Amino acid sequence: MNSPFENQPLQQDSPFKANGRFGRLSYAAWLLLYGIIFTSAFAVIGMTAGLVVEPSSNVPVTVGFILLFVLYIAYFYSTFILMIRRLHDRNHSGWLSLLLLVPFVNIGLMIYLFAAKGDEGTNDYGPARATPSWERILGWIYIVIIPILFIVVIIAIAVPSYQTYIEKSQQIKISSTTQP
Repeated sequence: MNSPFENQPLQQDSPFKANGRFGRLSYAAWLLLYGIIFTSAFAVIGMTAGLVVEPSSNVPVTVGFILLFVLYIAYFYSTFILMIRRLHDRNHSGWLSLLLLVPFVNIGLMIYLFAAKGDEGTNDYGPARATPSWERILGWIYIVIIPILFIVVIIAIAVPSYQTYIEKSQQIKISSTTQP
C-alpha cells in the first residue's frame, strides 16, 4: 500500500502548525525557545504593569493581568502544538496531548515524549522531519540545563528548610534542659 504522502511536495514546516512531526531534540529546542520568549515577556509585563500610570490607579494592573492571561493562553497553546507534533512523530493522535491536563499522568507523558524515539521513515502523519543543527544544539542545552536547574531549585528550597529545622530542634533541646 502506498503512503498518501508519497510524491507530494514538502510543505513549509512551521512550529506553529499542528501538522507534521517533531523529533525529541526539535521538541526540546522549541520548548526552550518558547520558555525563554514567554518568560521574558511575562517578566516585562509583570514589572511594567504597575509603572505605566499613577500607582493609585488600578488600570495598569488590570491591563497587566489581561496581558499576562493572554500570554499564558498563547504559551499553553504553543506548547500543545509542540506536543501534538511530537506525538505525531510516534504515530499517535494529537488528542493524547490532553493527558497533559491530568495530574501525575502528565509527568509520565512528558518523560515518554522525551525518551521515546520517533518512527523512522513515513508514518500516518508524514515523513520523518530532519532536525536542523541549531535545534540539535538547543535541544541538548535544554536536556542538560533543565535537570541542573531542577536540582538547584530543590537545594535552594531544602537547605533553608533544613537549617530552620535544626534551629528549632536546638531551641527545643535548650528549653527542655533549662526547665525544672
